[in-house]
Amino acid sequence: MTTNIPSDGPRLPRRWYNVVPDLPAPPPPPLHPGTREPIGPDDLAPLFPADLIAQEVTGERYVDIPQQVRDVYRLWRPTPLIRARRLERALGTPARIYVKYEGVSPVGSHKPNTAVPQAYYNARQGVRRLTSETGADQWGSALAFACAQFGLDCEIWMVRASYDQKPYRRSMMELYGARVHASPSPLTSSGAAILADDPDSPGSLGIAISEAVESAAPEDTRYALGSVLNHVLMHQTVIGEEALEQLALAARPPI
Repeated sequence: MTTNIPSDGPRLPRRWYNVVPDLPAPPPPPLHPGTREPIGPDDLAPLFPADLIAQEVTGERYVDIPQQVRDVYRLWRPTPLIRARRLERALGTPARIYVKYEGVSPVGSHKPNTAVPQAYYNARQGVRRLTSETGADQWGSALAFACAQFGLDCEIWMVRASYDQKPYRRSMMELYGARVHASPSPLTSSGAAILADDPDSPGSLGIAISEAVESAAPEDTRYALGSVLNHVLMHQTVIGEEALEQLALAARPPI
């Protein structure tokens, strides 16, 4: 037995939560792959728009969600919060276990929570094309969907093993207008070098990232990342902000 907390009662959050101010110490910055020195805003500028760089380094606890992003979020958010009573009994635990179900998004995952704002901020800065990598395709389909919402071209480098094994996932990206390449590909110098050494390479996420970053060189193109960086993690806090309100509506504060 499960208990659903209705998703139509709580309001869509107006802010993302930035965990950095509440950490005992700031996390160490990412390192530049060439110099091995901490990456600063100037290093990120060729890849990301100014708004996302500002979010990456902000010390504010909350960042407002733009109305245009909330309008797209509203296509599937708030998402259901489900109490897993059978699992509680099976575990013999007095704890209440809840599942925040993100599978109701247009692409079936949580990834659009960050893909949508990334596409929005890039479009606002005048970017015309986003490029990125994908492995199993959750991120690729999310970015393709997000680009379609804001009129951006989308180019995805998909790990060849997944490209061959998951044609329908590739079709989903193409349905939203993305151009999808099997990685490694002969279209970039990094991909061509891999193929010269191993024509049958199944690819890897690292290779796909190299190709996506390389193809983001034109001035009207930027790179989008589905994990790792702080602004990406912050966008996902829309899940927790919703859950807090849903639990409050159900008179079940988290323990």
